[in-house]
Amino acid sequence: MNATNVVKPICNHRLGYQAPARVIPKTCLAQLRRPPPAAPEADCLTLCSKSPASAARYRPGGFTLVELLVVLAVAGLMLAVVPPLVGSAMPGVELKAAARRTAGALRLTREVAIAAGRDAAWIIDVDNHRYRIEGDHRHGNLPSGIDIELVAAEDEMQSESVGGIRFFPDGSSTGGRVILKRGDGGYQVGVNWLTGRILIAQWERN
Repeated sequence: MNATNVVKPICNHRLGYQAPARVIPKTCLAQLRRPPPAAPEADCLTLCSKSPASAARYRPGGFTLVELLVVLAVAGLMLAVVPPLVGSAMPGVELKAAARRTAGALRLTREVAIAAGRDAAWIIDVDNHRYRIEGDHRHGNLPSGIDIELVAAEDEMQSESVGGIRFFPDGSSTGGRVILKRGDGGYQVGVNWLTGRILIAQWERN
C-alpha cells in the first residue's frame, strides 16, 4: 500500500469478495477540510475606480434640492386648489362651523357677565360679518359667503344691521337668535332669555 494514499475496502456481499475503494490522496483531503477563502471587502479605492454607471448604484439615499422644490410646489398647489373644492362640495360644513363659532362667542359673553358681575353684550354687524363683546377687546369674523339674520330685543338693536344679545350677572339674557343661512337652509343659534342657555339647531325656510 502506498504511504501517501488511503484505501478503504468495500465489501461486496453478493460476490463474496471485497473490492478496493476509490483512492483519495491525502493532499485532496486536506484541501477539502480547508475553509474557502473569504471574499475581499470593497474599499474606497475600489468604489472610486468603478465606472459612472456602476458608481450610481452606490449613491446614498436621500432627496436632491430640485426634488424638494418640486414637492413643495405641488403641496402649495394642492393647498390652493383643495379648500375651495371642499367648500363647494360640502356647503353645510362652513355653515355649521360658523354656527359653532357664534355659539362659542355667545357663551364667552355670558361667562364674562357672570365673572365680572356686570352686563355684557354680544354685538354683531350682519352686513360686515363681524362680532364683538361690548367693552372687551375680543372680537371675530364670520364667513362672507353666508347670509346672517339677527332676531333680538328692540332695545338691543343699534341700527338695521347692528344689534346684539345682552347677558346679565345671574346668567339670564335678553334672548334672541342668530340665523346663518345659504339659500333655504342653514343653522340658527338660539339664546333662552330666562336661563341664558345657548343651543344650535338646523334652520329651514318655511
